[in-house]
Amino acid sequence: MKNIQELSREEAAAELAELAAKIAKADNAYYQNDAPDLTDAEYDVLKHRNAAIEALFPDLVREDSPSKRVGAAVQSRFGKIEHRFPMLSLGDVFSLAEVEDFILGVKRFLNTSENIAFMAEPKIDGLSFSARYEYGEFVSGATRGDGVTGEDITENLKTIKQLPRRLPATAPRIMEVRGEVYMAKKDFFALNEKNMAEKKKVFANPRNAAAGSLRQLNPQITAERKLSIWAYTWGEVSERQWNTQEDFFAKLHEWGFPTNPLNKVCSSLSEVENNFNHIMEIRADLPYDIDGVVYKVNDLNLQDRLGFLTRTPRWAIAHKFPAEQAITRINNIRIQVGRTGALTPVADLEPINVGGVMVSHATLHNEDEIKRKDIRIGDMVVVQRAGDVIPQIVEVKKEHRPAGLPEFVFPDKCPECGAHAVREEDEAIRRCTGGLTCPAQAKERLKHFVSKDAFDIVGLGNKVIEEFYDDGILKNPADIFTLEERNGTDNEYDLFAVFSAEGLHLEKREGWGKLSVNNLFAAIRNRRNISLPRFIYALGIPQVGSATALLLAKNYGSFDNLQKEMCAAETAKLVAIDGIGGEMGNDIVAFFAEEHNLKVIENLRKYVTVEDYENAEISDSPISGKTVVFTGTLEKMTRAEAKALAQKYGAKVAGSVSTHTDYVIMGTDAGSKAKKAEELGIKVLSETEFVEMLQQNQSEE
Repeated sequence: MKNIQELSREEAAAELAELAAKIAKADNAYYQNDAPDLTDAEYDVLKHRNAAIEALFPDLVREDSPSKRVGAAVQSRFGKIEHRFPMLSLGDVFSLAEVEDFILGVKRFLNTSENIAFMAEPKIDGLSFSARYEYGEFVSGATRGDGVTGEDITENLKTIKQLPRRLPATAPRIMEVRGEVYMAKKDFFALNEKNMAEKKKVFANPRNAAAGSLRQLNPQITAERKLSIWAYTWGEVSERQWNTQEDFFAKLHEWGFPTNPLNKVCSSLSEVENNFNHIMEIRADLPYDIDGVVYKVNDLNLQDRLGFLTRTPRWAIAHKFPAEQAITRINNIRIQVGRTGALTPVADLEPINVGGVMVSHATLHNEDEIKRKDIRIGDMVVVQRAGDVIPQIVEVKKEHRPAGLPEFVFPDKCPECGAHAVREEDEAIRRCTGGLTCPAQAKERLKHFVSKDAFDIVGLGNKVIEEFYDDGILKNPADIFTLEERNGTDNEYDLFAVFSAEGLHLEKREGWGKLSVNNLFAAIRNRRNISLPRFIYALGIPQVGSATALLLAKNYGSFDNLQKEMCAAETAKLVAIDGIGGEMGNDIVAFFAEEHNLKVIENLRKYVTVEDYENAEISDSPISGKTVVFTGTLEKMTRAEAKALAQKYGAKVAGSVSTHTDYVIMGTDAGSKAKKAEELGIKVLSETEFVEMLQQNQSEE
């Protein structure tokens, strides 16, 4: 992305048009559909770049500029309510230095060097509302909408118990109270758990859940969801009975509105800083989600003098938390056992919103990482996520560590089967020695066996594998191919025939039926013939991914040849293959030296035919020797088919974008990989362009 200072007028105008379109699309997704297509961090980057370009080229500001609008237009399915006084948004900053600039700007405007008191309020991550009262009676409620016109949510607001239906006689004749509707964290997790069980929409974060719940055409659905409110400002009012923000909160409390107990008057920059840091530190323990702190000039007479910019007040600003980092607590450290027996520590966190995603777990990598950072259960830590990367612990806030907190002792026995967990010399990983007798390894190997790049059996997801394993239905891969026979179905005449008295009777299990069971059996039958690369990958050989499985298939041609040479420990040809080193070669040979692995293969091949590999690569294709990355949802083929096609035409398929990437093939809903490709100047092709390029090469032959 070009430096803003280096943009020509033509480039600036073109980018402002592009930014306006992107931000408008994101606003519609966020405000209208309650389903953001950008993370908070990605959205903020676009908004700030737009503002910076406009500041440099003020004459190029567009009529549809994001700086000229608030939110998104009202959906036609809702009634409309016009706000008597616009519901404007706030400008935002991300550093203390920017907060200081804001305060100095307020002082310059007022021509004073005296300290000015600010009300600091936690910025609730919810949906803005306005509730109108006339002669003490609640008469209407609206969303922010585009700031001028909102959606009529009167009946939905009535379902929220915290909202007073009637104000005391001392309240103004016309009183419009504004605030935020939110969903508490515990209610968010309970709703998602319920929706998962009922196979309904699962929300990404409490804000989306609150918005989706409040903006229901049927108020009964809203009533079933547990929504809450904080009140914090006003709109139209017939007579103002308060002179400061602090006085207004006292009035709200008197009238029965909930106000945030963390609201605090700060009289200096140091108080502002200390308060912000305190809010950051206790954020994870709050029962609701916040994404920053709002500062408002406390004195309303000064607010009146300061007035407004085009769409934002001069007297208020939002200080947002760093988008991709947050501080939270480690509640537990548990050890996961992978399919190769590797013991991986995972931190269970107090759930926290990081960049628009609720994070409750983070990888701790290995025991050396825990020792190096001195991570302990109960510590306050900085957790970070960026793009598609698994959340990780950046640092421990040792100044907040309770006295006497014990060091974490990494186990030397497998938490799943109790077998010794051994760490080989020069290895960072500790491994369970239980092999397939360890239930965790057996489950994980089964999950791997049916995964997309392996046998790709639709209907055998992780949850099903775990249930079937725990109930003794599946213990090894071969059991998958005897499921239909063991189920007791008379398959000779009709897939929907009568079941015998003996058998598994999967169709009687909760969540299953005749159709889903027979779909599963059909998927299994379709995988009785399997390509050599998929079969090798499915075995779960340590260090052998799909790319290495393809290398082995190309070089050995058949599984019989591979097994014969590996069992004879013929490693010379193996380690000579480009991409397979000595350490990986040792793991492959060791896999075939294990008697129980050979038994698994022997049983499996009674039911599965492994096809010999035919080298059908096209060496003179436009992607031959190139590195290709796929991102987003492909519509013409599955991801596995796309990879196979690219490899057929001689390409290397990578999982992440780097400077070594030649092409990024972008499907729908592409995420951070597409953005990174743009930043690195890598050629991006749509799925259609990719297929057409290969077809054109084929026709030229």
